[in-house]
Amino acid sequence: MKIKRQKHAKKTISFYKYNFSFREPFQIIIDGTFCHAALKNKIQIKEQLPKYLMGEVQLCTTNCALKELETLPKELYGAKLILQRFQIRRCKHTNDPVPASECLLSMLGETNPHHYFIATQDQELTKALKKIPGVPLLYIIVNTMVLDKPSERTLKHVEAVQLGEIVNPSQQKSIQSLKEKEGLGKDGEDKRGKKRKRKSSNPNPLSCLKKKKKPLPPQCKKTDGEKKKRIRKKKRRPVGGEKAIGSDPTNA
Repeated sequence: MKIKRQKHAKKTISFYKYNFSFREPFQIIIDGTFCHAALKNKIQIKEQLPKYLMGEVQLCTTNCALKELETLPKELYGAKLILQRFQIRRCKHTNDPVPASECLLSMLGETNPHHYFIATQDQELTKALKKIPGVPLLYIIVNTMVLDKPSERTLKHVEAVQLGEIVNPSQQKSIQSLKEKEGLGKDGEDKRGKKRKRKSSNPNPLSCLKKKKKPLPPQCKKTDGEKKKRIRKKKRRPVGGEKAIGSDPTNA
């Protein structure tokens, strides 16, 4: 039975890793009802939960959940001692605490961007959490912890993403980062084409100076020997020469 539960948990965790980018260490928000059930069934949360999820975990709660246990009967004092050992995540109700169920819902928002697991025994809270896509739920049955299967809302969300009807929050972040690298604004405007206006300022005094004329290279003077040199032209001789003219019988 234990092996079957771990196989089910491994399959469910792989689903959330692939479709909602969950990564270790898994952040698990725990409320007072879960701690009370664990105390009643003698479950060691810190020891058993990492083994069941087969990975590193961060156990945490909120200030509102602690305040709620203080107002409840003394029977839940043990649950309060357990809950105090966990990390406290900041919520929006530091000055005015609200019920734990309301606080946990506000921590998740509409898309659970921080990838929280929720461990609770509150049935009303569980129904509300199943309407938010990508929220893994943990609860205790008798003396065992169980990771609930993905809700119908979560499955429909994944199907819509695969069909291209909606974009996953992780994909939106990657698209936005690519836009910033390419210089595109939020509205799709290209920031690269915009030129900054230069402020009117006084001219640079160095640019007003007259350019200095470069000195011409010295020309080489011709020596007396070079002036006296003349180019001799070669005289062309007639074909046959003077002898050929004197030997003509018509001139005799």
